[in-house]
Amino acid sequence: MSEKYEKYYVPAESPWPFMGAVALFLLAVGAGNLVIEITRDKEGFGGYFLTAGFITLFFMLFGWFRNQIHESMAGMYSAQLDRSYRQGMAWFIFSEVMFFMAFFGALFYARVISVPWLGGASNNLATYEVLWPTFEAIWPLVETPDGTKTQAMGWFGLPLINTVILLISSVTCHIAHVALEKNQRAKLKLWLGITVLLGCIFLVLQVEEYIHAYTEMGLTLDSGIYGNTFFMLTGFHGFHVTLGTVILLIMFLRVLKGHFTPDNHFAFQAGSWYWHFVDVVWVLLFFFVYIL
Repeated sequence: MSEKYEKYYVPAESPWPFMGAVALFLLAVGAGNLVIEITRDKEGFGGYFLTAGFITLFFMLFGWFRNQIHESMAGMYSAQLDRSYRQGMAWFIFSEVMFFMAFFGALFYARVISVPWLGGASNNLATYEVLWPTFEAIWPLVETPDGTKTQAMGWFGLPLINTVILLISSVTCHIAHVALEKNQRAKLKLWLGITVLLGCIFLVLQVEEYIHAYTEMGLTLDSGIYGNTFFMLTGFHGFHVTLGTVILLIMFLRVLKGHFTPDNHFAFQAGSWYWHFVDVVWVLLFFFVYIL
């Protein structure tokens, strides 16, 4: 008796993973050089590399998503492939969790270990008295060894507003997901559109926060360990919000074209997972970076 096998679609060779690697390379080189240029107040090519990286990234996302959409709408996917996609998305989010854990770990090390040690804790009293006798072991560290002073970013104001915005966006995203499962298309379009709009508002307000930090507070990437950890954590999170907003925008455009059904909408679900992950990271970031 012959066995029945479930079909499993294997796509043809694709240029998109290679283009994704090129985009990430350009982003890394561009961002690194741009930071050096800003801190040293000199001109360079960092901004051009960074711009090229973003253009390449968005072109890659557009092309890869287009291929995926065509394959899905053509009925090439099976239940087994759907399980593979779910596993892949779960591992991707896990890798993102570990990515942010590394930066939160750096923040923890600086606050709990390095700063007290520089203040003479443990067996470091002799070094403290010789190297930096005027050092105060407090956090945020708003003065560097060379005398550069800055201010700590408070939690009230724009950070609190952005926190409320992201929390609301997580609720609206969930409402949109439930509407899709119930095949309520009008409700789905409304709440998903609101979610995309809230993501854009968050990014605009974060830019405004950065402008305020640089121009009025003296809080820059060149203002010691506090400025470094602040911009690294909030900046990378802002990049993830940007990517999440782009994903949800694509899902919104697909919804307008009539894509997705209550039984077949993992692309939407994956975007929802990612958005909720971004929201959880921000809540942790708001607590550990802004409040504590």
